[in-house]
Amino acid sequence: MCGRLNTTFDSGVKKLYTRLKINKVIDRPIDRRFVKAADTVSIVRNVGEQRRVESAMWWLLLDQTDNDFRPSRFTSFNTRFDKLNTPQSAGYQAYRSSRCIIAVKGFGETEFVDKKPIHYFDMQAESGGLILAGLYRTWQHKNTGEIKLSCSVITLPAHEKLKHIHSKAMPMILPQNSSLVDKWLDPQFDELDQFEHLLQPRLPQSLIAHQIDRPMTYQSISSPQTIPYD
Repeated sequence: MCGRLNTTFDSGVKKLYTRLKINKVIDRPIDRRFVKAADTVSIVRNVGEQRRVESAMWWLLLDQTDNDFRPSRFTSFNTRFDKLNTPQSAGYQAYRSSRCIIAVKGFGETEFVDKKPIHYFDMQAESGGLILAGLYRTWQHKNTGEIKLSCSVITLPAHEKLKHIHSKAMPMILPQNSSLVDKWLDPQFDELDQFEHLLQPRLPQSLIAHQIDRPMTYQSISSPQTIPYD
């Protein structure tokens, strides 16, 4: 998965937020057509009895500056599925106690050959929105006391239906099942074997794929493709 999201807060995504049973909006949901890695995104997480919407930097590892935080030199906007159970990896502890979700309209993919982009695609939910499985971390600045959230999207191997678009990886898209979402967001839920089936490439929803000219302008240059759910 490449580092861009479509976080347009349209009626479909609003309904998705409602179904997520959010009872505390700390930060207004980000409403942007093009969000790139290290930008601010909206995450949903559980804190005590509250299910919150909060802003987070889309880059899990941060470095502290004199008065703020900046993205670490280690690329961490995505966390690979095969690192989740590797001690000392960036996502190991977060997978166990700091899981979140990122509700989006869609995401972008870029295919590279010899480090050169050969095409760009935008993917979006055929209807409503998508729930991407994420991890988050909380940081407190030692000088200012500021609290900052950061996050990453968990990525899986490429799905067979998507390999012509991106041959290496895809985001983990969670089924919109309330019981599963409750477990995912519960920081006390530690029966990780119940998430094992999620670590295989799967499309719980149908997607619409558009080839575009480039990420910043996102003009369609081909007819849309419907990619059916599994």
